[in-house]
Amino acid sequence: MKAKLIIILLLAGLAKLTAQNTLTTNTGAPVGDNQNSQTVGSEGPVLLQDINLLDKLASFDRERIPERVVHARGAGAYGEFVAADDFTAYTMAKFINQKGKKTPVFVRFSTVIHGNGSPETLRDPRGFATKFYTEEGNYDIVGNNLPVFFIRDAIKFPDMVHSLKPSPITNKQDPNRVFDFFSNLPESTQMLTRLYSDYGIPANYRQMNGSSVHAFKWINSKGEIVYVKYSWKTKQGEKNLSAVEASKIQGVDFQHATNDLYDNIRKGNFPQWDLYVQMIKADEFAKFDFYPLDATKHWPEDLVKPMLVGTMTLNKAPDNFFEDVEQAGFAPGSLIPGVEASEDKLLQGRLFSYFDTQRYRMGTNYQQLPVNAPLKPANNHNQDGALSRRGTTSDVNYQPSRTENKTETPAAKLTPVRYGDVSITQMKIAKTNDFKQAGDFYRGLDETNRTHLVNNLAGDLKTVTNKDVVNIMVGRFYQADSGFGDRLIKELGLNKTTVEATFKK
Repeated sequence: MKAKLIIILLLAGLAKLTAQNTLTTNTGAPVGDNQNSQTVGSEGPVLLQDINLLDKLASFDRERIPERVVHARGAGAYGEFVAADDFTAYTMAKFINQKGKKTPVFVRFSTVIHGNGSPETLRDPRGFATKFYTEEGNYDIVGNNLPVFFIRDAIKFPDMVHSLKPSPITNKQDPNRVFDFFSNLPESTQMLTRLYSDYGIPANYRQMNGSSVHAFKWINSKGEIVYVKYSWKTKQGEKNLSAVEASKIQGVDFQHATNDLYDNIRKGNFPQWDLYVQMIKADEFAKFDFYPLDATKHWPEDLVKPMLVGTMTLNKAPDNFFEDVEQAGFAPGSLIPGVEASEDKLLQGRLFSYFDTQRYRMGTNYQQLPVNAPLKPANNHNQDGALSRRGTTSDVNYQPSRTENKTETPAAKLTPVRYGDVSITQMKIAKTNDFKQAGDFYRGLDETNRTHLVNNLAGDLKTVTNKDVVNIMVGRFYQADSGFGDRLIKELGLNKTTVEATFKK
């Protein structure tokens, strides 16, 4: 019996290995000949019925998704982040609520303006985007290597990118267009100064610092708020290139930064960065000679001391560049409890734009792709769309429900903020008065229309199996007009006391 079991297991293993090596179509059917199209005779025309040919060509035609408008050229890697301390005094974010706590991450480095396949030696800001796969969902810190930006308001972002991209007439990048635009934006001065220094051409991705650029809010369990900015400090030593050095490297290897990153990871030289945070309270804003939420300004470290948050190590190159790097979708709106967006005008626009561009590039379900999926499966009532794999099995695809309800997390509610006499909050309006006008309408009907109304409602309510729901709905109509409610109670055979008990539900 034991020998027979061993033979069965060996055969199963062989079958699995054979299946892995068997060439198939996208539907899993085996391919008999992958070298020759099906034709009329050996030299005749190709037939439309050659399914393998059609399958291959159709898939090939659709291999490319739209290129990122910005940050098109990039490289990425997986790793882990280790918290340096317990920050619960400042934020409810659980991934930094314990010293030594580990969180898996994926990082994508990129150039900003130039297209996919462009040289990595060009003068350009570098993107530094980190996705933390936390126990509370994915948290993205989407920043650049430089701590400031060109503009302070998102309404200018399309114009800025248009000026930096090739001319719509000549398809050439043109300093005339670039400086014509920026001559109208004095706030761009610091960013241009940094960009045209050697910091505008980092030597590689490993020896490059990063910044969140924007300020965010940290909120603790008491509802106390501090404004924060993040910065990544490379532990490999920061290094940049002069224009002459960059030109020499480009002549030898136009993808040197990607090669440097992956070669070092494969050799076991895992790159590391320390993450620091700077904190400012709202009542401290006035002491600065600039507005701290202006993305064209940085927070000088001699005025706002950085605190070490943790250390990130990148230790795994992607198994598949397209699936991991190209399909990675980052957004500054990917936040977790304890972290909220600040009032930074540029950030406010990016909260929409980044989510939207990923949906355009990869479809509405891009967050179900492995590189973008949270550790715990998403649990909401979004549905359908191309390539959906939510596996919905319930008839209830809405919330709230008295039958099958997904509960909210009060601790994750956004923090109310006052602006003078008004506040931003999440709460119901004060003067609801939900029933008066419905009662006025009922009383304005003639007897025929009242009867029709009662019969129509009762007809559908008789099919509702949850009697608690029936009583609640009749209770609502009773509060609009007692006569209206009494007629429904009689028509449905309900108990008036039971109906009245639902008035506050």
